[in-house]
Amino acid sequence: MTTMTTPTVDLAAVKEKQRAAWGAGDYAVIGTTLQIVGEELCEAIDLRAGTKVLDVAAGNGNATLAAARRFCEVTSTDYVQALLDRSRRRAEAERLDVTYQIADAEALPFADGSFDTVLSTFGVMFTPDQAMAASELARVCRTGGTIGMANWTADGFIGQVFKTLGKHIAPAPGVQSPARWGDEGVLRELFSDKVSDIQIVEKEFVFRYRSAAHFLDVFRTYYGPLNRAFLALGEKGDALRSDLEALIARFNVAGRDGFVVPSTYAEVRIRK
Repeated sequence: MTTMTTPTVDLAAVKEKQRAAWGAGDYAVIGTTLQIVGEELCEAIDLRAGTKVLDVAAGNGNATLAAARRFCEVTSTDYVQALLDRSRRRAEAERLDVTYQIADAEALPFADGSFDTVLSTFGVMFTPDQAMAASELARVCRTGGTIGMANWTADGFIGQVFKTLGKHIAPAPGVQSPARWGDEGVLRELFSDKVSDIQIVEKEFVFRYRSAAHFLDVFRTYYGPLNRAFLALGEKGDALRSDLEALIARFNVAGRDGFVVPSTYAEVRIRK
């Protein structure tokens, strides 16, 4: 009789690799194109002036700036200093008042119930310990407060990019797909008895680039996970590029005239 064992996952090592990947390239070049998602999320949760807001895994600050534009008291966190520096420069350019702090989404350095609203747009979903990250979001949000997120779905374009990438660069054993955060059932499991209500609306963000080649060149240069993948693959990167080109052809509604690719995401509103 053969005994099956579950591989032990070194989450600390996974996290360090992720930190290095997100620090590679320059995510801010891509992140700024997603600004509308942060604005729409703040409207969806009816974010009001004076609200104490925490943005977790904030990247270059799209949700951070959207909340600050609504005169909220915003603390913006990420574990990559370079991304926070980019966000800080954006805030300074708009004369927005934001507090910046390095923080791990799986171990937030704040007391229980410290914030009225906790936000994350395409950020927390990448944590290796998904249960711990969900627990931390709920912990630092006050009772009656709101958790607002935007998470890519598995069947949308970016979710399929993750899947395609996984065919060429195997994920660490035991680490689950970030696209799980776009699934309502998974979110209900992650937050379980920690919250009182979860509402999800499926939305689309539309990527607009000059061409498929332009999109791939930008993402290969500036999007950390793809940047690292192509470096690791070397000459075998041609096969990844070919698969991504085929994926783009499936989703591109502009045909040969350009690059207009809708990508489904879950707009999540949680009541603590």
